[in-house]
Amino acid sequence: LEGLDESVLGRVYEERLSPNPGAETLIAGLKERGVKFALVSGGFTFFTDRLKQRLGLDYTRANVLEKEGGRLTGRILGHIVDAAAKEIFLNELCEELGISPSQTIAMGDGANDLKMLNAAGLGVAYRAKPTVQEQSDVVLNHSHLDAVLHFLQ
Repeated sequence: LEGLDESVLGRVYEERLSPNPGAETLIAGLKERGVKFALVSGGFTFFTDRLKQRLGLDYTRANVLEKEGGRLTGRILGHIVDAAAKEIFLNELCEELGISPSQTIAMGDGANDLKMLNAAGLGVAYRAKPTVQEQSDVVLNHSHLDAVLHFLQ
């Protein structure tokens, strides 16, 4: 990304980024039940901040891209959001909300989600890599994100 004009990010957001099917229904269903929703990503805050506002998410965490003079430097500010950071974020939110990780549902698709999925009360592999599917409590390969609502009472 080094040297790219930061306006490229806006084009990617507008032209390429769209929520997975069922995302809006899932979030609305969680809000109706008083359940908080967090998006933690190995991607970039440029995108997660916009999704937070657009979809009404409660929390987000992602990597912060460094910019200088309107251009991307190719560097990340602060800590990289990796597998360990995702698990830490889950635990921080639990502490803030006064709940146990066993009271959470985490969803992911890649190896960098495994620590978080294993820490949660219910780990959901959503259209995930085989390794993630093998290590998750639930696998969703043919349904939309809102299928998670069926796990709530």
